[in-house]
Amino acid sequence: MREELITLTKKELERLAIVRRVMKRELKQKVAAELLDLSTRQVRNLVRKVERDGARGLAHGNRGKPSPKRLAQTLVDKIVTLVKVRYPDFKPKFAAEKLWKRDKIRVSDEKMRQIMIGAGLWRVHRHKSEVHPWREPRAHYGELVQMDGSHHAWLEKRGPKLVLMGMVDDARNRFCGHFYEYEGVYPAMNVLEGYIRRYGLPQSLYVDKHSTYKTVRHPSEDELLRGDEASTQFERATQELGIKIIHAHSPQAKGRIERAFATLQDRLVKELRLASISTLEDANRFLESYLPRFNAQFEREPREPEDLHRPLPKGLKFEEIFCLKTVRTILDGYIIRWKGRRFVIEEPARRMLGRPTTVMLHFDGRMAIRYEGRDLGYREIPERPKRIPAAPVVRPKPPKYTPPPTHPWKVYRDRFADDLPERP
Repeated sequence: MREELITLTKKELERLAIVRRVMKRELKQKVAAELLDLSTRQVRNLVRKVERDGARGLAHGNRGKPSPKRLAQTLVDKIVTLVKVRYPDFKPKFAAEKLWKRDKIRVSDEKMRQIMIGAGLWRVHRHKSEVHPWREPRAHYGELVQMDGSHHAWLEKRGPKLVLMGMVDDARNRFCGHFYEYEGVYPAMNVLEGYIRRYGLPQSLYVDKHSTYKTVRHPSEDELLRGDEASTQFERATQELGIKIIHAHSPQAKGRIERAFATLQDRLVKELRLASISTLEDANRFLESYLPRFNAQFEREPREPEDLHRPLPKGLKFEEIFCLKTVRTILDGYIIRWKGRRFVIEEPARRMLGRPTTVMLHFDGRMAIRYEGRDLGYREIPERPKRIPAAPVVRPKPPKYTPPPTHPWKVYRDRFADDLPERP
């Protein structure tokens, strides 16, 4: 019997060889059943299929036929049209989510990927080889929190360029963030304060070497006397809160938050576009409702159930920690100099002279001068005018002096002129 050509798998070819040996009576059905790990009844069924259909009898009956569960071509065309019009730069998984939420069309991620590849809307990306070794996430929630700022065109061309200051827990992958106009001391302190108020004090904080988090200046005299290294205002605030700060040597070292930013730069930008967000205030309001949905999809359960976030100490005043602090000395006249300005203490005491005091500048513009745990009253005084040097006195050059005829030298010369030698 002429057998129709068909491609069989390696396992099916091995099964075909054994069945043909049974058909030629070179092998008993019982032995063949042991080799194929089947019953003798199943071996007889295979023999009948090969006798009737040839090698095709060992292949599944639906092989080569279209699946009865395939999507209709009209639906595929509709999906392609929607993706081209509404979601042209969406990745397959995100496009599938939006098709279900906004257009009520359910399609699997892999099917969406195949449709987009077939329509030329998605290109297969090759994964790059891993260069940096993988680090296992921390076991406890609150044990390590990664923090960074993402400079990106979050509003595209509809609004200003913003910076997303974010914090992500290393064990749970829970993201917390806020939009700002720049990355600096105030945004870093403000987002950390919001995280602490909501979740508590983490054990340690993982940041990069941005000038907000690490300084390159030399230690001051006070820092040298305490045996400390030069620190930034942000490091000083974390030290007062009892949070250990760790500086990463490369972006790959804090890969948790870098990958979170990569996901948000793909998804959040498109969500802001669909919501027609174009201002900083609207972007932050949208972020409050978006992040819970984002975390519900991407966060994971830590290996250990304990939460290592510490509760806030009683009497903790955030405004005295999250501010700019500088140590200044009280000079003669009970004057404090700070940033080119002069302040005089209103109720001074003799023992204050020459003693250090702390100048605190809050981010709302308020300033306080603290001495031995209490705030001092002060007022700003104008800068003392600089002394103008007097103009130099210009004295006229005296005229050339010509001795009179009665000058002793001339009288002497005239008297003894005959005895003096002649001039050459």
